[in-house]
Amino acid sequence: MDKRTLRKLHRFIAPIIFIPLFATAFTGITYRVAKSWFGASDKVGHLLMYIHQGTFLGKELRVFYVLLNGLGLIAMLISGIVMTGIFRKKPIQD
Repeated sequence: MDKRTLRKLHRFIAPIIFIPLFATAFTGITYRVAKSWFGASDKVGHLLMYIHQGTFLGKELRVFYVLLNGLGLIAMLISGIVMTGIFRKKPIQD
């Protein structure tokens, strides 16, 4: 895949995957910090895990939420790393 196509794909996928990834990361971090540091109630913890795990989508769609969230993250990481050019062969200079 050429560089231009990869950038277009990355630019197209990024806004779509941002909200679910942000919601998952934010609620996961908030859950851990609230429970560990602030002793949050089980009610607050349940609400955060409800969002974090995609339970609000129902039993059937929850699996797809988690799957697409993970695949989207992997796609963003791979395309972002490839675009940096870190793995490009560089000519040997004397």
